[in-house]
Amino acid sequence: MALEHALLVSLSEREGSGYELARRFDRSIGFFWAATHQQIYRVLRRMEEAGWVTHTDVAQEGRPDKKVYRVAKAGAAELTRWLAEPIEPTMLRDELGVKLRGASLGDQAAVLREVERHRAEHAARLEAYRAIECRDFPRPAKLSGRELHQYLVLRGGVRAEQSFTEWCDEVVRALRSDGAR
Repeated sequence: MALEHALLVSLSEREGSGYELARRFDRSIGFFWAATHQQIYRVLRRMEEAGWVTHTDVAQEGRPDKKVYRVAKAGAAELTRWLAEPIEPTMLRDELGVKLRGASLGDQAAVLREVERHRAEHAARLEAYRAIECRDFPRPAKLSGRELHQYLVLRGGVRAEQSFTEWCDEVVRALRSDGAR
């Protein structure tokens, strides 16, 4: 997926400035597709040149005007095309797995510490996802349309983080019983 498609999805949900889009990436879409603020602004310019988005200048008191972007007809057509396009299943590509595979070749205790650090990060992300789920989707059985789709993506994140956290627990137990401290 290109960043352009993630931005088209976000702008289709709600128009916004580059700053607002960057904040959305920090809080929601960014859990599944990362982008820096600079990348977002650069891609928005390209998308505007391609006719996929347009903007309106909005005056701000004491600051430069902000550009509020929205999806143009060509962008909606591109999004429709992309949504219908098949994609390859994602292959797990995890540097931590490679480190673990090579643990016997180096400092096993250092690898254990790294697994524990990753476990903590994934557990924190899992708790953040669960908090979002409770706050934004208290009655999932009543969801439909866009809200259902957002919920299902969040559930995928919950499951992935839960699985990764459980795997890290398994690895930590195994490494400790193998003598790594």
